[in-house]
Amino acid sequence: MSTGTASSVIDPEVRKFYVRALTKLDENKLAYLVGGAYAFARYTGIERHTKDFDIFVRRSDFDRAVEILSRSGYKTELTFPHWIGKAYNNEDFIDLIFSAGNGIAEVDEQWFEYAVRERVLGLDVLLIPPEEMLWSKGLIMERERYDGADVAHVILAMGQKLDWQRLIDRYGKFWRPLLSHIVLFGFIYPSDRSKVPQWVVEELTRRLLEETNQPDATERTCYGTILSRQQYLIDVTERGYKDARLQPIGKMTTEEIEQWTAGITIDGAKG
Repeated sequence: MSTGTASSVIDPEVRKFYVRALTKLDENKLAYLVGGAYAFARYTGIERHTKDFDIFVRRSDFDRAVEILSRSGYKTELTFPHWIGKAYNNEDFIDLIFSAGNGIAEVDEQWFEYAVRERVLGLDVLLIPPEEMLWSKGLIMERERYDGADVAHVILAMGQKLDWQRLIDRYGKFWRPLLSHIVLFGFIYPSDRSKVPQWVVEELTRRLLEETNQPDATERTCYGTILSRQQYLIDVTERGYKDARLQPIGKMTTEEIEQWTAGITIDGAKG
């Protein structure tokens, strides 16, 4: 599906901001990927009209992206050092994303290797791959934001085209949430269960049975913080569980977690 319809309802001044910002990045050969509502519309046919514009960059390119956009007259900030910054044009903004808020789904070379070409806002761009969309969305289970429906819609539309082995590899040791989405997909769309290959269900079920037959883990770790930055705080602050976002299980530092937790009350903060 073309994303042209989704982009046609944008306010002309906002559209001009987006186009100029992306053009400046293109002119300076700064590699980026378009995500958010535009990629979601391309993969599912479901259009959303959001107030922001998501682009994804490598962490190593973030500072240069900020420099380019700052020189172009836009206010910029590193909103949270472990995953996101912003470029502002008055009240409008572009999100510059280089990871997920939980620190897991970092933008790396595979995002670019498997990106999908599309035309957005009249520009030739690359979209984030559907596998990376499922990887990042599948680990968002906040009280106020649960992306399970998005995951189900992407599988419904793209299941027969997905690189399932690559998706499983992306989830890695956090494969249980992927299995949970697959189980729910079969519940949501019983007439489309075959969109998930049988071998995928068998492989993840095998892992589940194998783990179930093992004794409980000896270390008290809460992995819920990877899914929600707020709902499991009591477990890691009062109940003695180790926070799975922390290195070496996760990828975040204590300082990053503290800042991310403090940002819960910031209006417009994403998961």
